[in-house]
Amino acid sequence: MGVFFMALASAPAAAREFRSADLAPAESPGVEAVDHMASLLRERTQSRIDIKIGHGSTDSENLIVGQLRTGLVDMARLNLSAFHSTVPATIVPSLPFLFRSTSHMQRTLDGPIGDRILAAMEKEGFIGLCFYGMGARSFYSARRPIRSVDDMEGMTVRVQPSGTAVEIVRALRARSLALPFDYVDDALKAGVVDAAENNWVQFVATGHDRVAKYYNLTEHSQMPTVLVFSRKVWNELSRTDQIAIRAAATDSVAFLNERIQAYSAVANDRAQKSGVEVVKDVNRKSFADLLVPLYPKLVPDGRLRALVQEIQASAEIADIPEKPSP
Repeated sequence: MGVFFMALASAPAAAREFRSADLAPAESPGVEAVDHMASLLRERTQSRIDIKIGHGSTDSENLIVGQLRTGLVDMARLNLSAFHSTVPATIVPSLPFLFRSTSHMQRTLDGPIGDRILAAMEKEGFIGLCFYGMGARSFYSARRPIRSVDDMEGMTVRVQPSGTAVEIVRALRARSLALPFDYVDDALKAGVVDAAENNWVQFVATGHDRVAKYYNLTEHSQMPTVLVFSRKVWNELSRTDQIAIRAAATDSVAFLNERIQAYSAVANDRAQKSGVEVVKDVNRKSFADLLVPLYPKLVPDGRLRALVQEIQASAEIADIPEKPSP
């Protein structure tokens, strides 16, 4: 491996700085993982390849997807839901209660199944580099806790612009409201929405812990974020550069996992100071009973349903969580 990267460093090519978009703030572990990827590329290519991260972007994910397709943005880390309408395979890892745990999700998506889903993105103009598992996603609410699906009835819930997300909230007998990510804070403050959903790390990193005082451990989804490159830009690169970028992205996944563990302790302390109540006595079965039967509707394609069954069959006893997190 060392000889290979020495060859990369000596390869005659012009220096290139790539632009990467990210909605999260700089201190988010996901942004830090992309920054680590950039460091690896600088080191391995003697600064011939670098990445400039536009963190805290106020652009919508749909806009960034369009910019990736046209090459106006080189790379981005986005929620997988941003690709649901164009790459149906990306719906599969987003299904509620599909993965038994974060480790089950990461092991599955780091392997051949994940490679197949990433490869499905290419025909739509994107090069899937890797998945970043950010932890289980749960609903957080501003005015009352959520302990069972009955508590969701009548709530207005912010969702990502995705038909899958809308169907999930509808099944929970709540109202969905699709809003850009940077509108969520104000919408919670104003009472425009009663709840939203995200993983614990993003809940705190984005400051939503200051306005939503109940983080309810529904842990209904293990949907990861995905790191993607513009196919238009990718096709202009040498094979050597493509290999270097893929290797750095893959190596950044382990760094992310370490950062999430470290950040969780900080997040727990900060959320406690913000007065957040972590609601642990959630009846998760009441959610699963309504959401798992949605699979045929959310994934009508027979080949993708076979993929769902393959993922379900890959779970191990060790994947069954003994207690909810955080």
